Amino acid sequence: MPRKNIGAKPYIMPMPVMMVSSYGEDGEPCSMVAVWGGITNEKEITITVAAQRHTLKGILARGAFTVSMADVENEAACDYLGITTGNKVADKFEKSGLHATRSEFVDAPIIDELPFAVECRVKSYDEETWRLVGEIVNVSLDERILGEDGKVSFDKFHPLAFDWMNKIYLSIGEKVGDAYRDGLALR
Repeated sequence: MPRKNIGAKPYIMPMPVMMVSSYGEDGEPCSMVAVWGGITNEKEITITVAAQRHTLKGILARGAFTVSMADVENEAACDYLGITTGNKVADKFEKSGLHATRSEFVDAPIIDELPFAVECRVKSYDEETWRLVGEIVNVSLDERILGEDGKVSFDKFHPLAFDWMNKIYLSIGEKVGDAYRDGLALR
């Protein structure tokens, strides 16, 4: 089957929609959308955050941040936080309609409405590559998204994914198989 080459692009499908949050210089919560990032080892997350981002100032000043997974139920508020800069709109977090509670583990806010949050300490930030690396110190889960087995249930949690090529958000869909099992039939 023929393939189409499109060159070097920042495309990987789909990408998680991560809400990166900190406290600003004024002590108020601030948050931004990041889609270039992910888990880079057992206790580490790496995210691309442009040096001019308002949220980054708080992250570096406090040495901490949280990463909440955006969800279907809060898509518009999360998108607003991504398209509005805190460098120009001082109360953008308040205007989003979201609320925050201070993390028990790091000096950063957890977005109350988003039920899945990764709490991190800053390990490093590279201004040239915009690479923010965080040490994961806790994962906070709202009990409303847990199944009877105590694990995240995608029947209850509806995270967003981002399609960079088409500039759209997608909802994670139905179960299609069992990881670490289905491939055993091919052995």
